[in-house]
Amino acid sequence: MNSSADALCWFGASGDLAYKMTFPALYAMSKRGRLTVPVVGVAYSDWTLEDLRERGRASLAEHATVDDPEALDHLMASLRYVDGDYADAATFEALRSTLDGLRSSRPAHYLAIPPSLFGEVVESLGSSGCAEGARVIVEKPFGRDLASAQELNRIVHRVFDEDDVYRIDHFLGKQEVLNLMYLRFANSFFEPIWNRDHIASVQITMAEDFGVQGRGRFYEEVGALRDVVQNHLLQVVALLAMEPPVGQGVAATRDEKARVFKAMSPLHSKGIVRGQFDGYQNEEGVADDSDVETYVAVRLHIDSWRWAGVPWYIRAGKELPVHATEVRVELKAPPQRVFRETSLDHGDDDHNHLRFRLQPQPEIALGLRSMVPGDGIEGRASELTLCEDVTDERTPYERLLTEALAGDPLLFTREDSVEAAWKVVEHVLEDHPAAIPYVPGSWGPPEAEDLLPGKHRWADPVMPGDERR
Repeated sequence: MNSSADALCWFGASGDLAYKMTFPALYAMSKRGRLTVPVVGVAYSDWTLEDLRERGRASLAEHATVDDPEALDHLMASLRYVDGDYADAATFEALRSTLDGLRSSRPAHYLAIPPSLFGEVVESLGSSGCAEGARVIVEKPFGRDLASAQELNRIVHRVFDEDDVYRIDHFLGKQEVLNLMYLRFANSFFEPIWNRDHIASVQITMAEDFGVQGRGRFYEEVGALRDVVQNHLLQVVALLAMEPPVGQGVAATRDEKARVFKAMSPLHSKGIVRGQFDGYQNEEGVADDSDVETYVAVRLHIDSWRWAGVPWYIRAGKELPVHATEVRVELKAPPQRVFRETSLDHGDDDHNHLRFRLQPQPEIALGLRSMVPGDGIEGRASELTLCEDVTDERTPYERLLTEALAGDPLLFTREDSVEAAWKVVEHVLEDHPAAIPYVPGSWGPPEAEDLLPGKHRWADPVMPGDERR
């Protein structure tokens, strides 16, 4: 763990991400007594410090519950502001002067700016002296393919050591996601069955019941594969598939995650189905003949001793029936058919599974068969469910900014993991089947079922109040 930062330099302080996420996170940190450093906003908006404070108050009025006046006053008093063009050396001279005035020797530079500006800003931090003793916090996406990610890493490493680079994937800031790793290694009963001998397959579904919400121009540049699979969902796979860390240090955990990424077989065109919801091409900023996917389903394999032969199925999409992210681990059927009404084929029957719902309401469930009361011996599929009534009050951004300032890199992605994840999807970024239209409110293109063998089917998340299949 590195030493704590003594200032937060916040590039992009006038932007949309700052308004929706960062100001509420900083206010929450202030409420908990965790905002102990000055926050220097940097933007090119012809603003003053008071303009930044007014922007912060407006943000909190819309995106937070302001119930602690002292915390609000502390946040506002912590703010400083530097206005200027990122392409102008004078902007960074002003930032250097501000840091000198704050007697800061260990600033954290948070780049909440478009990826196209990362390189320019990082190089200017270096040439101005602002990078001395500093760390850099970089928003996703970190590149749009392997080559661009490698080039960004080269640029960043000309100024910052890898130990001082904190790449944000806000999904790793969710307590429910981290709980996957905790459950695996804090409970001894998982390990004996957590392998190819007992697990038949793993499904991960990230369903959103809304569209692109006016961000059509942005979505045209990324699509579902880049937006959530290459980063968020492959991170979930790594947490589920990693080996126990050797030792308790952060580096050991990150080493094991990186090994999972490196063991993933690259995706190929026969293992991917892409879809696009009807009406997407009517969104502002979207081409009339757009082939960008708003839905993607893939079949993934991990070439390791533990997971050889176990397929991992991942799907993510917009305009689906529910808003939920869920992991379903299918266990192999019993070796013998003791009861006539059971089957040795998961396609015919729902045997045993573990289900982890990550959002919206955390849930852990064990799927099993139990006998129906009455004459004869007949069974039915049931679930034993643990529902968490209270979720972590901290938002992902509050957690991530707190950990980055403290110098704890556990929740951030490392260079080798980022590049290995891009290698997994690299081939199908361009070589893929055309996007198949699907009706909003459906579960995407029916062709996605063809990724699963035989009578096996996707297990659709079912929300509270619905009857589980």
